[in-house]
Amino acid sequence: MRRFVSRPIAPAGDGFITQATGAEPPVPNAFTWEGRTLVITAVRRSWRSSKADRGDNYLKRHWFELETSDGATLEVYYDRESRRGSSPWWLYVIRE
Repeated sequence: MRRFVSRPIAPAGDGFITQATGAEPPVPNAFTWEGRTLVITAVRRSWRSSKADRGDNYLKRHWFELETSDGATLEVYYDRESRRGSSPWWLYVIRE
């Protein structure tokens, strides 16, 4: 079942499933959402979205399709314009 969430999530633990590159943020190996820990086992794919502002295009979000240890699939994004003190990671859709 596909469920639209669109809520902030918090990285859990201290490790990453991917390494930081100059192009993408590192993906944490777990997230906390609604009192539940989502352990990431694989990154299926990644893509980017941009926005136009005054005639220029800017990178807005890094998107990831992730697989969890309990078999769920997540679509999450890293918001490059997140406010200080808030999580830049958002859970967009979960398929369980």
